[in-house]
Amino acid sequence: MTDGETTGSRGRGETGPVIRRAVQLLAAFTPERPSLTLTQLARRTGLPLTTTHRLVGDLVECGLLERDAGGAFHVGLRLWEIASLAPRGLGLRELALPFMEDLYAVTQENVQLAVREGLESVWVERIAGRSAVPVFTRVGGRFALHATGVGRVLLAHAPPEVQEAVLAGPLDEYTALTITSPEALRRLLGDVRAHGFAVNDRQVSMETLSVAAPVRGAEGSVVAAVSIVVQAGSALPAALSPAVQATARGISRALRDAAVEGD
Repeated sequence: MTDGETTGSRGRGETGPVIRRAVQLLAAFTPERPSLTLTQLARRTGLPLTTTHRLVGDLVECGLLERDAGGAFHVGLRLWEIASLAPRGLGLRELALPFMEDLYAVTQENVQLAVREGLESVWVERIAGRSAVPVFTRVGGRFALHATGVGRVLLAHAPPEVQEAVLAGPLDEYTALTITSPEALRRLLGDVRAHGFAVNDRQVSMETLSVAAPVRGAEGSVVAAVSIVVQAGSALPAALSPAVQATARGISRALRDAAVEGD
């Protein structure tokens, strides 16, 4: 191995930890704590203050973080601009939103769109009705796959290794009705695949019921899930599922058409 190769290898090895630390700093921000001081960032990430100071300076210089008049930091607009280019983010949202708006116009209930990221679901769009039941989700928020309607749809169509990893637990219990038995959940996922939709009755909140359906990409694989969330006991799943499935099919057609135009 030449000296140049050795130096290059060492350079690549050093880059990885720097990127991971930068991601740690960005991930320290939450909806509850959207603004953090340098000391708070160091404490929340466990990084030395000097390292935090250096990396935060770089992130501010790149526009990924911004500093307010009080000296605290928050996520920069440049980070949002980059993230919006994710194909499962803005592109999916733009295609799905007209169909979601139609479903909302008919029902006046919460309509949500999510994708799977690892062992969690990530909400990429939602429409919240002013008089609809309150929900805990937010765009960009994550949640366990086993406990939500969209999560169960995504899990039912996930690769076997993903399903087994989730079923191996732990399966958190959010209400007294949350299904935490791997055997029961496995049967439920089979039902989701067989019937083409998932019903989630008071699994996350005792006030909510959701019905979700799969959104398929151009090649036919499930790339997202759309759901409606209503007050528990206010409607029967059988009355909601046709509209949700129709919405999912509409989004799926839009994805296929977009793929054809792209070719």
